[in-house]
Amino acid sequence: MLFSSITFLFMFLPATLLLYYISPDKIKNIVLLICSLLFYAWGEPRYVIVMFVMVCIGYGMGRLTDIQKKKQNKTGARVVLVCTIIVDIGVLFFFKYMGFFASNIKNLAGIDLKLPKLSLPLGISFYTFQLLSYNIDVYRGTIAVQKNIRKLFTYITLFPQLIAGPIVRYDAVCAQLDRRIVDTESFGEGAKRFIIGLAKKVLLANMAGEIHDMIIKTADAHSTILLMWIGSFAFTVQIYFDFSGYSDMAIGLGRMFGFTFPENFEYPYISKSITEFWRRWHITLSSWFRDYVYIPLGGNRGSVIMTLRNLFVVWLLTGLWHGAAWNFVLWGLYYFVLLVFEKFILGTCMNKVPKILSHIYTMFFVNLGWVLFSYESLSELKNAIFGMFGGGNRSFCNDYTLYIIRSYAGFFIIAMIASTPLMKRLFSNVRETTVKSRSKIRDFIVVSWMIFLLIVSTATLASESFNPFLYFRF
Repeated sequence: MLFSSITFLFMFLPATLLLYYISPDKIKNIVLLICSLLFYAWGEPRYVIVMFVMVCIGYGMGRLTDIQKKKQNKTGARVVLVCTIIVDIGVLFFFKYMGFFASNIKNLAGIDLKLPKLSLPLGISFYTFQLLSYNIDVYRGTIAVQKNIRKLFTYITLFPQLIAGPIVRYDAVCAQLDRRIVDTESFGEGAKRFIIGLAKKVLLANMAGEIHDMIIKTADAHSTILLMWIGSFAFTVQIYFDFSGYSDMAIGLGRMFGFTFPENFEYPYISKSITEFWRRWHITLSSWFRDYVYIPLGGNRGSVIMTLRNLFVVWLLTGLWHGAAWNFVLWGLYYFVLLVFEKFILGTCMNKVPKILSHIYTMFFVNLGWVLFSYESLSELKNAIFGMFGGGNRSFCNDYTLYIIRSYAGFFIIAMIASTPLMKRLFSNVRETTVKSRSKIRDFIVVSWMIFLLIVSTATLASESFNPFLYFRF
């Protein structure tokens, strides 16, 4: 069930909110747990048991780790943690990577493992990382073990962040599992954040996706260099508003139920370096790999060779986390090369380059990176990149390309503005002005704008069938 669906907006969410708010405080977690399981089962009924077993294992291993630590048995605690990591990663590998592994074994060695074809359980990459961080933090002693299995289940299965993040660590919500207060202001802020995310997904991401698909389908007949770049830019727009919109909806829903989830995007397309881009894009994933892979490996505390090794491992895993295909491996290593280049070669020179040039440099390589990301077929990927740089005797522009530009230039301008903090600053200025004048103009403007976005988004959903979510496959 997508957040951006009529079923969720007008059936599941209202019913869940009603049940939650009429329930006594002592059973609110139970209501959330039941509703979250129903939400997951709506799309993946057969894989609820997988999530159930993984949470039970995580709970049991956490208790065992805590027991060993209280006995001051460091070796025992370490063994339990290693076993936990092996089980969690093993389950993830089985569902997400076994087919990829088997196909490569067949291609390289001619051995057909004849594995059953299994669909990828929704959200398994996200809740596996949350379980891993919980057990690792229990081992490190940075959080107390959760002795109430129902609360751990509630944490893992919370439907706002279950399927596509953000990756919410246990320490961020452990206190809120015991006590949280939702007042009118926080509920309103959550609803506003949800509507903004919905509009980003429905009005911007879906439109960009349609443009991208249209260009891909007509590429052979009307292909030009400029058209290929417009198509890649459309995907760049789509994936940002698709994922950041979904994260906004998740954070907003969390607020509506009393939870504060971490931010996942901070206007990454205004970045002036690749390093800055990754501080702003999918923040919870980047920080997860930093805290649980990069730093434990040694970070940048050793020699240059060791730092390069650590970065290589992190970006190889980052690529694989996004999907079991070679294009994702290439995408991860592509960013490894760029970040190493910035860190060890460009260095402080980046600060001396005019901001507009550093921004163009960043977006050029980010856009090119999304081309790697969007084609799982290596042959199609090769043809796309080849075409973008003039291969195949393509002309630079033609009448069809000009038609596409005329038709969608306005949309792309709106999307570019929406990917910056300009609108946020505008509303902040309105707020400061109206607070000083003690008027209700600002509230009226904000509420009217939210109602407008909700109506337009809902009408668009009702009238179109194109409503994919890219990160469901991860």
